[in-house]
Amino acid sequence: MKRRLAGRVIVLDPDERVLLFRYDDGPPNGPHWSTPGGGLNPGESYREGAQRELIEETGWTDVPVGQELHAREIIMDYAGTMVHQQERLFLARIAEAQRPVLDVAGMHASDGIVAWHWWTLAELDTAQEAVWPEGLADLIRSLR
Repeated sequence: MKRRLAGRVIVLDPDERVLLFRYDDGPPNGPHWSTPGGGLNPGESYREGAQRELIEETGWTDVPVGQELHAREIIMDYAGTMVHQQERLFLARIAEAQRPVLDVAGMHASDGIVAWHWWTLAELDTAQEAVWPEGLADLIRSLR
């Protein structure tokens, strides 16, 4: 199985809301919400890839990616092929509550992102839809 490396970002606003993007994937991934991020380019570190993806998916050039928080592995479909994705998640904090994502509709269309939303921890706790990574609310709570 092909290996894919990815960097992702847990973006928190001052009220501990987390920015998630919705993907309406077919099987086996299915519809789900996930943090900004994606595959690494050749020669990129996880942190560099996470920073690039954050800029591409939000339009924010002023939000630095901070400490690494979590690593996970997942078997998933990517572009019609099953891959073993190894990803690292980094923290980014922003000063503006529920900061809007800039006009990056083209990037969202090419990445399959159909919506974005700032989730509270309570919303994550009661989510009826899949949220990646699993246990995201508890991971955020552990930062307190």
